[in-house]
Amino acid sequence: MEIERKEAGSVTGIYQELEHWNVNTGAKTIHAKRMPGFFRTIKNYTQALYLLFFLVPYLRWNGKQAILFDITNSQFHFFNLTVLPQDIWMLSLLLLLLAMVLFAVTSVASRVWCGYFCFQTAWTDWFTWIEDKIEGNPQARRKLDVAPWNVGKIWKKSIKHFIWMLISLLTGISFSTWFVDAYDYWNKLVHFQLPLVGWVTLATLFFGTYILAALLREQVCMWMCPYARIQGVMTDSQTILPAYDFRRGEPRGKLHRKAGEEGRAAQGDCIDCYQCVQVCPTGVDIRDGQQLGCITCGLCLDACDSIMDKVGKPHGLIRYTSLDELEGKPAKKMYRHPRTLVYIGIILIAFGGIVYGLTHLGSIALKVIPERQPLYVNLSDGSIQNKYDFKVLNKTDHDFHVTVTAEGGVKDQVIIGAEKPLLTHHGRSTSFTIFVRAPGENIKREVTPIVFRIQSVDDPLIAAEYKTKFNGPKR
Repeated sequence: MEIERKEAGSVTGIYQELEHWNVNTGAKTIHAKRMPGFFRTIKNYTQALYLLFFLVPYLRWNGKQAILFDITNSQFHFFNLTVLPQDIWMLSLLLLLLAMVLFAVTSVASRVWCGYFCFQTAWTDWFTWIEDKIEGNPQARRKLDVAPWNVGKIWKKSIKHFIWMLISLLTGISFSTWFVDAYDYWNKLVHFQLPLVGWVTLATLFFGTYILAALLREQVCMWMCPYARIQGVMTDSQTILPAYDFRRGEPRGKLHRKAGEEGRAAQGDCIDCYQCVQVCPTGVDIRDGQQLGCITCGLCLDACDSIMDKVGKPHGLIRYTSLDELEGKPAKKMYRHPRTLVYIGIILIAFGGIVYGLTHLGSIALKVIPERQPLYVNLSDGSIQNKYDFKVLNKTDHDFHVTVTAEGGVKDQVIIGAEKPLLTHHGRSTSFTIFVRAPGENIKREVTPIVFRIQSVDDPLIAAEYKTKFNGPKR
C-alpha cells in the first residue's frame, strides 16, 4: 500500500508539473506583442542579413554569376575562384567549422542562434510583422480569430495569406537561384520551361516556407527542430541566458500605489504585468524557469526593462546571466571550461585548413601516371622510351592551352606528344598521352627522378608540377 501511495504521488507530481509549465501544444495561436528595445533592434539587424539570401544571386562578376553552386557541372564559383569536387575536403572543414562555432556559442550564450539568426525565427518574425500590420495588435488579432466570417475578416485574411504566399514563392525562387544562373532561371520560369527538378524544388520550398513559418510558427521550434533538443546538453549552470531574478522579483504582485511602505517592502520588484510573456514569440513565461520553448531572443528583457522604467525600479529583473550567478555562486570564466577550449581548438584547426586550401588551390592541377606494363620499351636505335598518362584538371571557367616541359630525368631526353600546346577544357580533367625518349647510353641507373611541368600559354602564372620517375634497364 505504501508503494502504491508513492507511485500515485509521483504521478500526481508529474501532472502538476505539466500543468505548471503550461506548454503550448498548438491548440491556440500565439500573437506576440512587438515592443521596441535594445534586443529587438539587434534582432532586426541580424535578420536583415537574410536580405543577402535574396540579393546575392544577382551579383555578377566577369559576365557571370559571382556566387554559384553549380550542381550540374559539379562546381562552386566564388568570384574568380572555382572549387571542384576534388577540393570537397574544404567543404567538410567548413561544415566542421560552422558546427563548432555553433556549439561553442551555445555553450557560452545558449540558443542565440535560434533567437537572432535562425531562418525559421526570421521568416516567422517577418510573417507575424505582416500580420500585425494587416490585422492589428495582438488583442485585435485574437478578436478577429474568434469573430464570425464577414467581408472585412475575409479581406484581411486573404491579403495576409496572399503576401505570405508571395514571400514563400520568392523564397523558393531565391533558393533555386543559388544553384543555377539567376537570370536564366527567371527566363525559364516566366516561360514555364523549368525542368521537373526545378518545379519540384520550387514547390517544396514554397509549401515548406508557408507551412513552417506562416502556419506552424513556434511549434517548429518546440517540437520539430532537433537543435532545440541538442542544445540542452550543450549548456550548464555557467551558460549565460535570459533568466528571471527570483530573489529580487518574488513575491510578485500587482503594483498598488496606495500601499504603505511596509507593503511595498514585502513585495518583490515583479509587478506581475505579464509583459514578458506577451512579447515572447513562443509563449514562454520566463519567470517559471528555463524551458524548452525559450529561444534566447531577449525580447522579454526589453519588455521588463520598459516596465521597470515606468515603476522606478532598476533594470535587470530579467537579464542575461548564468544560473549560478542567480543563486549567488561564483561565476567561472567560460574560457576556463575544457569544452570551450576544445571547441576553439577545433575551430582554429578547421579555419587554418580552409585558409591553406584556398591559398594553395591553384587554377590547374597535374597528375602523371607512368605506364606499368611494360615499364619501358627498348627501341631499335637503342633508346629507351617511357609512356605517361597526363591528367590535367583545369579549375578555371575557360579553356586554355598548356605547354609540357620536364626537369631532371636523362640527358638528351625528348618529349613526344606535346610538340604543340595542348588544349585543356574548363571545369574538368583532360587526359593526354606523353612519351619520353632518351638515348640508352645516357641512362645510368634503373630509376631516374623526373619532374613534369605544365604551364598556360596565355598566363605563365597558371602552372603545375608533378614529380615521378623515368624507368630504364638494370645497370
